Order: sequence, then structure tokens, then C-alpha cells
Amino acid sequence: MPRLAFRVWAAVVGTLTLVAGCGGDGGGGDSGEGRRPAGAHVTIRVPADAPTISAAVSLAQPGDLVLVAPGVYHESVRIDRPRVTLRGVSRDKVVIDGRLRQPNGVLVSAPGVAVQNLTVRNNTQNGVLITGSAKAAAGLPGTGDGYDTGDEPVTFLKSFLVSHVTATRNGLYGIYAFSAQNGVIAHSYASGGADSGIYVGQCKPCNIVVRDNVAELNAVGYEGTNASEDMYVVRNRLVGNRVGLTTNSNHQEKLLPQKGSVIAGNLVAANQQAATPQQADGGWGIGIGIDGGSDNQIVRNRVAGHRNAGLVLTATADIPTLANQIAENTFADNAVDVGWTFPTATPRRGNCLRGNELRRTVPARLATTAACPVPAGTSSPTGTWTAPTAPGGIPFTEVAAPAPQPQFPDAATTGATTVPPVPALPKTANIPLPPVSLLAANARVGAS
Repeated sequence: MPRLAFRVWAAVVGTLTLVAGCGGDGGGGDSGEGRRPAGAHVTIRVPADAPTISAAVSLAQPGDLVLVAPGVYHESVRIDRPRVTLRGVSRDKVVIDGRLRQPNGVLVSAPGVAVQNLTVRNNTQNGVLITGSAKAAAGLPGTGDGYDTGDEPVTFLKSFLVSHVTATRNGLYGIYAFSAQNGVIAHSYASGGADSGIYVGQCKPCNIVVRDNVAELNAVGYEGTNASEDMYVVRNRLVGNRVGLTTNSNHQEKLLPQKGSVIAGNLVAANQQAATPQQADGGWGIGIGIDGGSDNQIVRNRVAGHRNAGLVLTATADIPTLANQIAENTFADNAVDVGWTFPTATPRRGNCLRGNELRRTVPARLATTAACPVPAGTSSPTGTWTAPTAPGGIPFTEVAAPAPQPQFPDAATTGATTVPPVPALPKTANIPLPPVSLLAANARVGAS
């Protein structure tokens, strides 16, 4: 530990709460000082033990909990020590506010970190960024559609958890896992993301679960770019964005093409809101979009109320779209339920539909002509339809403020969270179709 940090530690150690651990931790670069009993972890309270969140993190060792009291904190917090838990006492009252002067509210660049029960807002790029990329962690590049890290080798951050976090009014993404593996984003809320509310990019195999979140009033609710293999997006409410959900391949990030995601049990509805940021590609009125992705399973989602299309399957000119399965979904009140539209020269084979509740597809009769299973070499048909004109968007800074969100249980009394090296992955067969009653719960954002 640097001497300055040691002096700060000495000043506050008498007030820190010692918590017995199950074993010694050798990480964190703090060996040789002999300041703690073996296996002991502490709770570092902000502002009682450290004046800022960043100061508290600088004191933390693996296994410690940084517990933050209500207040608005004007700082950018970087967690570069492994297995630290950052938690707010109150999700809505612990606010990290970037005041549009910093790229990230919370930047996680060490494994095993948990970020819980707080709000991040008004950052020029991301509310929470989890990354193993040094270039992304440096804050640039970070405009347009994400991070182009040039010739930087792919380095993964391994294991993370983001839960009960509210991310609102951020200039790129609300919660962003980039070049990361083995993580969970759960029970969180994202709004006002100028690109998307929740984003996972550049991972293979991902071993990432995005579950039980709410994303509304973003350009895109959830986006996965070059996010492949054991990538699960399940049981989320993606309502009232411009586009609900996309999974795609993009040359700007490494590890393309995208393949092997499971998108199951999500409510995707009324994604055509005008009072939202406008993404660069101008998408609007679309529930689920798959662009140049392959071997994805889109299963038991409820997709309703889209003026363009419930699900669009397409491709860029040089990335094939292969063997996507669309099964047991319910589509309702969409101008087009499922539409396939491909560039003529792009390979597109083996895409199929099975057991969906459908009204209109483009091309027509897809449920019959592209029924699962289809031979792997069978070219998928293509068609076109008239898309509605998208209204202009609004600045992300003007998106409506979120309502209070559910709290992390016993936030002030529960100890640090242990993040597993690899998360438990859901079983797709056990994920049900969301009930239609969830549509009424989102009437506010689905009204326009």
C-alpha cells in the first residue's frame, strides 16, 4: 500500500467494522503491513470512514464492502481492486452524478467486483462500465456506437456482478460490459441511454446473464454486439424504447461474427417512443433486431405493439445470418410480426420458425416455408415492407427521471457479496412466456 494510503488507513482503521472471513486473501497488493488479522474483511463507510467513494475504494482489500450513505457524489469511481463490493444504503438516494463532466460513473477494471443498490447518472459515456480493455478504461474512444480499440489484444475481465443499479441519462450506455466474461447484470433499471440502456460487447464465450432488468426510454433497451456463446438475455422488461433489443455483428468490435445467444422470456413492447434519444442508425418501432447474428435462440418472448416490426432478421453486406431459431414466441399488435430482409449477396441459411403465435410475416407464410427444422444449406427468403417514419429524438439529458426502484434487500446490514468465478447459467427450457398482465404494468411508457 502506498504510504499516503497507509496514513489514511491509520486514521480511520479504528472506526471500520471488522467482519470475519472464511480465509486469507493474498490479492490487492497490500502484503507485508500486518494491519489485519488473517481472513478479516471490513466495511468501509462513506462518508463516516472515508470522505468520498473513491477514497473508500482506495482503502479496500479483496473481500471488503464499501457502504455508501445517502447523498449526491460528484466523482468518477474506479474499482481496480479485485473482489470489492460497492453498495449504496439506498438505491435512489445514493447518487453518483457525473454532471456531464466525466465519461463514467463507475468503472470496474478488476475481477470479482459487485456494484449494487445505487444510481449513476449524467455521464458523458457510461453509467457503469465493466471492462478488461485498457483503452476502454482510459475513456477514449467512446463515441458513436461504442469502442473501437484498434490493435489492442482482447483481454477479458473475468467475473462481475451489477445488481439493483439505476442508470439514467448517460451519453452512451447505462450499464456496459465490454471485453468481459463470467458476469451477471440483474434487477437493474436503465433509461436515457443515448445508445442503449444495457450493452454487452466483445466476448466469446461470454458466460454472461442479463436478467430481470427494466430498460425504458433508451435508444435501444438492450444491445449485444459480437457477444457470443453462453450469452443469456432473459426475463427482462424492454418497453418504451425506440428499439427493444438487438443482437448483432459489427466490425468496430473484435470477435465477430455474433453467435449463440439465448433471448428468452422477455417482455418487449411498445418500443417506439418519441421522447427518447435517437441512435445513429435511426431505428424505431422495432421489438427485436438480429443483424448479422447466427445460431441464436429467440424463445418464449412476448413481443407486442410495434409500428415497424416485432422481430427483424437482417444482415450487413458481408456477415452471414445463419441458423437462428425463433420458437414459441407470442406476437401481437405489430405492423409486421416477423420480417426477414437481407442484402442479396449475403449468405442467410437455416433460419427458422416453430410454434409462434403470429399474424403477419414478411415474406408471407414464413411459419410454413421456413418451419424448423430446415436443411442447413437452405437459403432463407427475403422481403421488404414500408417502415414508418421515425420521429426526431431528444437529448439524453432531457429524458424523464425514473421512479423509485426496488431496493437491494438489507443493504445496510448484509456483508460483502461473493461473486462466483462463473455464474449459474439459466436453463432455457425452464424460462416461461411472460404473462400478458405485464403489459398493463408498463402502460405509462406504452401509451405513445
